[in-house]
Amino acid sequence: MFFSIDPNNGVAIYEQIVRQVKFAIADKTVRPGQLLPSVRLLSQQLAINPNTINRALQQLQTEGILEALRGRGLAVCEGATANCVAARRTLVSQRFKEVVSEALHAGLAADDIRGIVSQQLDSLSGQIETVSSTVASTAQTPQTPSA
Repeated sequence: MFFSIDPNNGVAIYEQIVRQVKFAIADKTVRPGQLLPSVRLLSQQLAINPNTINRALQQLQTEGILEALRGRGLAVCEGATANCVAARRTLVSQRFKEVVSEALHAGLAADDIRGIVSQQLDSLSGQIETVSSTVASTAQTPQTPSA
């Protein structure tokens, strides 16, 4: 599983992990029944405190996204995909609402905002990696043994 953690973006690291797991499930990069890497492995790979990883995974369990399988680890629950698709849409919608509210408060007209959104969509089209494209490119990159 691929994570992109930015400690300087203003979102708590555990929350970034929660979001990225949900986005990966929503994108069907991670499927129901699939095991997630262990806390120890994620902690080592991401250079993040294991307690932070554990907090994120506990939140996902509480939300019914992950389930503990005795002796095996944490797996994606059946039905988690639909929940994660809805959560992704809600999160993005809330963030858009904040940006649009700020733009309206700044005095921009609705047509100006639409123009800005359209311009940004055009400029970013094809340039942003999704969770699934990042995982696919990582899987296709040959791993060279380290000396």
